[in-house]
Amino acid sequence: MIVSPAFRGKRYAVLGLARTGLATVGSLYASGADVTAWDRRPGPRDEVAPIATIADPLEIDLAGFDGVVLSPGVPLNTHPIAARAREAGVPLIGDIELFALARQSLPRHKVVGITGTNGKSTTTALVHHLCETAGIPAQMGGNIGLPILGHEPLPAGGVYVLELSSYQIDLTYSLDCEAAALTNVTPDHLDRYDSFDAYAYSKARLFEMQSAQHLAVFGCDDGPTRLVFEAEAPRRAAGRAICVATASLAERQAHWIGLKGPHNLQNAAIATAIATELGLADADIERGLASFRGLPHRMEVLGTFRGITFVNDSKATNPASTAPALSAYPPDPARRVHWIVGGLPKGDDLDECAPGFANVAAAYTIGEAGPRFAEILSPAMPVERCEMLSQAVMRAMARARPGDVILLSPACASFDQFKDYEARGDAFRQIVAGLTGAPPAEHEFAARSAA
Repeated sequence: MIVSPAFRGKRYAVLGLARTGLATVGSLYASGADVTAWDRRPGPRDEVAPIATIADPLEIDLAGFDGVVLSPGVPLNTHPIAARAREAGVPLIGDIELFALARQSLPRHKVVGITGTNGKSTTTALVHHLCETAGIPAQMGGNIGLPILGHEPLPAGGVYVLELSSYQIDLTYSLDCEAAALTNVTPDHLDRYDSFDAYAYSKARLFEMQSAQHLAVFGCDDGPTRLVFEAEAPRRAAGRAICVATASLAERQAHWIGLKGPHNLQNAAIATAIATELGLADADIERGLASFRGLPHRMEVLGTFRGITFVNDSKATNPASTAPALSAYPPDPARRVHWIVGGLPKGDDLDECAPGFANVAAAYTIGEAGPRFAEILSPAMPVERCEMLSQAVMRAMARARPGDVILLSPACASFDQFKDYEARGDAFRQIVAGLTGAPPAEHEFAARSAA
């Protein structure tokens, strides 16, 4: 794990003991800090009891603490810890801020920070893959993979690639990334913010923390992202804040297994700009783009069975993230799309998906959103009301013919039927395996095309 003398002799309270909280307690203790920890669940409390004082920060005197370290899942806008810490004059921070404070004691390295409403996971994983392809030591953390403090420190010359949610940025104050990127900003998580503008500003803070000489990269396909770019560009030298262009990459996209669709073209453009800033050679970048397989649950090609390709896009939890998945499959009589959509809705419409309706042969609605989505989609395409995911897969397979795609891209949260989008995607994988008679890994993988 990452340890630092910056924490020796200091006092921290850690609230929330999921993976990030557990890694934080371990790192602080190993660094010589005095740690108080709390979680409403007894199991995690018992796990850290040998190395931390177990006490609820809401019930102890916080005076004298150097910080209250929150899990990103603790809502700053409603949880009483915010007022308690403010009254005691103690900062609320997250594990990313601790990492930023520890950087001076780590071997020479660079940090890449990537945020955005959609695409940040893929872009983060892609930058990490490009570094590894080029032989550069790299670790991936933040909102993806192992919590950053749980990683072993990289050797000199390494790159830490961080996916950063708005919640993590809210708890970070001194992270100066050598390269930072904003993929896009669309309405999401508005239960945690007073307005969309407040949510967008949370994303923009990643760039406010950057030194002016470091690189800032922007998707710029949406108005809010362009506004952040326009605010940042004047304080930087020419070329230090850029909007990526995708036209030069479009012809090469056909050769990329895991980067299909216009959204992934932008992700690739952002990752390419960052990789170039890190000093990667063009040949290494192209090799990495061609070999990247994508992330689980994000346009993940499970395989083919009897000529039908199964694509798991369970991570598409809002219409804005489903829209590019539909656009990845332009109308083609030889390849029809069967779209499984629905779950716990984040809104009352599918307007952002409408440009891709012509690409869909039939929709199969599921979950709480199913009846409303069926009403919206029926004028544009055949719709089968299924409610359950297994029923939707069976009906789609009955309609599909060789060359077709069965696409799970729900445009909804999963919490009506599953604990998270990963459980939903895993269920899809298992249903496909059960109905086809072999696990997807044994199918003929559709590496030739997902678009």
